[in-house]
Amino acid sequence: MLQQISKSAVNASGNVEGGTCPLLTPSGIDFFEANGFLTLPILTTQTEVQHLIALYDALFRDRAGWETGDHFDFANTGEAGVQPSIPQILNPSRYEPRLRHTLFRENATLIARQLLGSSATLVYEHAMLKPAGSAGVTPWHQDEAFYPKYTNYKSITFWMPLQAVDQSNGCLEFIPGSHLAALVPHHSIDNDPRIPGLEADHANRVAAVACPLPAGGATIHHCRTLHTAGPNTSSDPRRAYCLAFGVRSRAHTVRTEHPWIKQKRTASARRAADAQSALARSASALKQVVKALLR
Repeated sequence: MLQQISKSAVNASGNVEGGTCPLLTPSGIDFFEANGFLTLPILTTQTEVQHLIALYDALFRDRAGWETGDHFDFANTGEAGVQPSIPQILNPSRYEPRLRHTLFRENATLIARQLLGSSATLVYEHAMLKPAGSAGVTPWHQDEAFYPKYTNYKSITFWMPLQAVDQSNGCLEFIPGSHLAALVPHHSIDNDPRIPGLEADHANRVAAVACPLPAGGATIHHCRTLHTAGPNTSSDPRRAYCLAFGVRSRAHTVRTEHPWIKQKRTASARRAADAQSALARSASALKQVVKALLR
């Protein structure tokens, strides 16, 4: 399902070497369109994987994005003293610019444009962590359920683990063809609006397909594909880095806020609001200084 063009090669160990530029085969594209997900055995080099682990661990260690609300626990309220179960960082390249210049991003962009067209662009990214022994479960959900009002794209997401994953440490599982149906109703995890994560009201779990991967492999899924990830029962952290691509269009604009989003009362949203207020105050003060200097 993945073909390599001439400027790249795959060595015997499965590591992609030298200027990788992978492209999906026609059968790979057909599979994605029919099932709403696809597994790629490799999307970057093992050298880059090790580089990303170092950047990734530093971001979580330093709690990057906490003050701005980009760093939060997906499955908990984030209250002081509560051990995080699934910490995440939205827009990690905002806090580590080197993430903007990776082979992973380059290759994901090429494949996204195969699937969505030449105008596909990166619309969001996030880093996810399941600590060793974490009981945190990412419940069944559709990414589109998280879209805030005025979102103007339909996305596909590249989910790349930075270590091998299977069901023992939380690989992704998908329900084939679920992207062809409508967005299903969702609710906050444990019906607690203080928790950022969402769970679909219903999902046909019997049809689920688990997608184990090597480090540097990836899955691609449509924004309406129902998916989940189990707990990390291993003795090592499970790290995953996600890039989502879309084509912006008025036709895709979310006109009405989803009721499950409207009900949210998360600590991370409060931190984001506080940070924006502080920024607005700083901008206002700067305007006053500029006016004073120009008088």
